[in-house]
Amino acid sequence: MKIAMPLALISGFSLALSGACFADGFKDCTKLEKSKWKPASEAEAKASAAGYGVRRSKVEGTCYEVYGVKEGKLFELFYSPEDLTLKHTIKK
Repeated sequence: MKIAMPLALISGFSLALSGACFADGFKDCTKLEKSKWKPASEAEAKASAAGYGVRRSKVEGTCYEVYGVKEGKLFELFYSPEDLTLKHTIKK
């Protein structure tokens, strides 16, 4: 019993750290206050115009993260809500 508790704590801590290691989001796109951001629908429209089939979008940190499919592959596109420039792309 004396060994079980420390092992459980170590296992839980290891699992928590492994989740942080696998996070691949890009989160720093602008310093502009949120009330002045352009609509997320405009980021989706830019992705669509670039040939991506848009699945959904969300706010990730200070970026718009748009999930899109192109040529059968999934991509995460990170747009600045300030001027809708593409800041980062991750191929899944």
